[in-house]
Amino acid sequence: DKSARTGNEKEFFMPTRCPSCFEELFSDVSEAALRCTNSSCPAQCEKNIIHFASRNAMNIEGLGEALVATLIENKLISNCADLYELDYEKIAKLDGMGKKSAENLRAAIEKSKEADLSKLIFALGIPNVGEKAAKTLAAKFGTLDRLQETTYDELISIQDFGSIMAQSVIDYFSLEKNRLLLDRLRSYGLKTEAQNNALGTQLENMTFVLTGTLPTLTRAEATQMIEQRGGKCSQSVSKKTSIVLAGEDAGSKLIKAKELQIKIIDEAEFLAMLE
Repeated sequence: DKSARTGNEKEFFMPTRCPSCFEELFSDVSEAALRCTNSSCPAQCEKNIIHFASRNAMNIEGLGEALVATLIENKLISNCADLYELDYEKIAKLDGMGKKSAENLRAAIEKSKEADLSKLIFALGIPNVGEKAAKTLAAKFGTLDRLQETTYDELISIQDFGSIMAQSVIDYFSLEKNRLLLDRLRSYGLKTEAQNNALGTQLENMTFVLTGTLPTLTRAEATQMIEQRGGKCSQSVSKKTSIVLAGEDAGSKLIKAKELQIKIIDEAEFLAMLE
C-alpha cells in the first residue's frame, strides 16, 4: 500500500539463518516454507513440547505455552521425554506455581501415560502426519515397535497415504535421536500398543462428513463414536460420502451434500443409528 508509506521503510530480505539458533535455513522446492535444519533448535524443541502436551495429543492439562517456556528457561526440560522426569520440588518454587500447582501437573503428566497409541503417534509431531493419519498408523501396525520397522512400500500401500507422508514417517524413525526418545518414553510406561476401542460394526464401510455445530456432541466426540463403530470421517463432501451429519450453521458442505443428493441427518438421527 504505497499510500501508507512513511518514508522509513526498509527493503525486506528473506533470512538465511534461523533467528533462534542461527543455523542455516532450508527451502524445499515443493513448498513455500523456510525451515531450520537444526533438530536441536530451541524454538523447535519448545513448539514440539507444546504440541506433545496439547489436548488432541497427550492432553496434559495445565501444561500450556507459558509453563513450557518457563520449564525450558529454568533448564528443567529440553524435550518431551523430560516431562516424565520432572523435579516437582523445583517446579513448586517457580513463580506462579506452588506445591498445589506442581502436584496438579504431576497428576496430569501421569494421566497422559494412559493415552492411546494413536495419540502418542500424533504427539510425536512427525511432519505431515496429522490426527487422522496417526489413527490409521495405530490401527494398521498395532504397536509402536512394529511402526518403527515399517518400510516405505508398506506405508505407500495404505489407503489415503501418499508418498510425502510415507517418506516423512521413514525419515522420522530413521533418526537416532528420535529412536532414543521413543526408548525413553517406553521406559516411563506410556502405551505403545493400540487399544481395542471398537463398540460395534454398524457403521462399517460408511464415510461421514460433519458440518455445523451439534446440540450436545463436539466434533471430536462424534468422530470417535463413528470410528468406534467401523465408520470413518472425511473433511470434504464427495460422491464417496455416505452421510452428512449436520448441525446449526452448516455451510458449504451441506449445500454440496444436497447437490449430490447425499443423505443428511441431524444429531438425534445419528444417535438413533448407533442404537
